[in-house]
Order: sequence, then structure tokens, then C-alpha cells
Amino acid sequence: MSDVTRRALVTVPEWILGSLMLVGVCITFANVVGRYVFGAAIYWAEEILVFIVIWGVFVGLIAVTYRGDYLTMDLFTAGLQGRPKRLLNAAIVLVLVLCCAYAALQSWRVVTLFIQSDQRTVSAGIPKAIPHAALLVGFVLTPVAALIRFRAYLSGRF
Repeated sequence: MSDVTRRALVTVPEWILGSLMLVGVCITFANVVGRYVFGAAIYWAEEILVFIVIWGVFVGLIAVTYRGDYLTMDLFTAGLQGRPKRLLNAAIVLVLVLCCAYAALQSWRVVTLFIQSDQRTVSAGIPKAIPHAALLVGFVLTPVAALIRFRAYLSGRF
């Protein structure tokens, strides 16, 4: 695979994940200090931390799919060899792509509705489209990563 593709689908998502974790730790630390030292918690911290986790999951999914590092139930594929194994793995990728395409379409609809209605979160007041866009990004780029690595998925080797 090209270095540019690997950077876009692994390095950038991992950098984003690291940044999100760092921001989450800083918010948590500030909230603890505020609560126990100054007696005033940051009222929006919990909400933002949940959104950081959601973004982390869906951005991480892209890198995990590209590398093939996900958990698998290989009860059936472990005993298969040759063409049957390739056909089963191709079916798995096809189901992944179709499910992600359906979920991406639904996510697109939700994000567009949030943008049109300008709905905002309760505590932080940020547009709801921002946290919900994580699903859209994840469900669009995950099948892209799987299709780019299609040969590796067919053989079951990464």
C-alpha cells in the first residue's frame, strides 16, 4: 500500500486519537481540580468527554479496519483453505461495506437534520451535528479502508 494511503487511514486517525485522549485527560484533570480544590465543577465536562469517546471510537475504527486489527470470530474461517476461504472473506467485506453504506446514509440524514435545525447540546451548547458527524466519518472511511485492503481481506493475511 502506498505511504500516503497508510498515513491517511492509519497515521492521521492515530494522531487524532492521541489528541482526543490528551484533551480528555486535560478536561478531566481540570474538572477534578475545579471540583475538589475550588468547589466548582466544569458543568460541560461530562458531555464533552462523551463526545470525545464517540469520535475516538469511530476514528479508531478506520485505522483498525485498515490494519485488520479487529477482533474476529474465526471459528469457520480457521478451518477453511483456498477458494472457500476467499469467498467467505469476500462476503464478509461485502457485508461490511453494505452495512457501513446504510449506516453512513442514515448518519448523513441525521447530521443534515441537525444542521438545518441548528440543534445544540444541553450543557456545552455546541451544534449536535459535530458529535454525530463522527458516525458519518467512521461509516464512510471504514469501508474505504476495507476496500483498499481487499486483497489482504481475501487472503485473511495482514
